[in-house]
Amino acid sequence: MAFSADELRVLRRALAIALNPTTVAETDVRDCLRLAESVDEAIEEAGRLRAFLVTDLARYRAALPGAARGYTELLQDALAAGYDPRPDDLAALRTLRGTPTGDVLLRRCLALADQSLRARIAGRATTPRQRTRLLALPGGRSADRPSGPKRPAPGGKPAPPQPVPKPSEVFPPRRRPVPPPAQRSAVS
Repeated sequence: MAFSADELRVLRRALAIALNPTTVAETDVRDCLRLAESVDEAIEEAGRLRAFLVTDLARYRAALPGAARGYTELLQDALAAGYDPRPDDLAALRTLRGTPTGDVLLRRCLALADQSLRARIAGRATTPRQRTRLLALPGGRSADRPSGPKRPAPGGKPAPPQPVPKPSEVFPPRRRPVPPPAQRSAVS
C-alpha cells in the first residue's frame, strides 16, 4: 500500500495527535477519518482481489494440464499476495513435477504448507486480522452518528449504492506479447 504526499501529511498529524491529545482541530479530525476510510477501502479491495485470485486459480487448476503455464503464473501471483497453498494445489503441482517451474513451485508450496501447519498447531492464526475502525480521536465521530461510507447526496437525498466492479473490469486479462514480425532478408 502506498500513501500520497497528502495522506502522509495527515498520517503524520494523526500520529502527533495520538502522542499529544490536546485540543484537535475539526479539520484534522475529518482528515484522519477520511484517511481511515481510504485505508479501509484499500483493505476491502485487497480482499476482493485475493478472492478473485483464488477463484481464478481454481478455474485454471481444473483445466490442468492444458493450462499449466497460466496456472503456475497465477499461483505465483497468489503466493505473493499471501495465499496459503491448499492440498489441491500440491496435488496439481505434483502432476507438473517434470517442468522446472512446477518443481520450484512445489518445493515453495510444500514449505509454505509446512509453515502454515506448524502455525495452526501452535495456535497462531495465519490470516491477517481485520483492522479496527478509527473512532477514538478527540472530537471524532460520536456514538449517535451512524458510521460507514454512506453519505447523503447533495440535496439531502440518500446516495444510491455504488455497484462493485467485477474483477474483469478492474483487472484486464493478460495479453501475451506479440512477437515481432520476422525480418525478411532481400534475396538478390
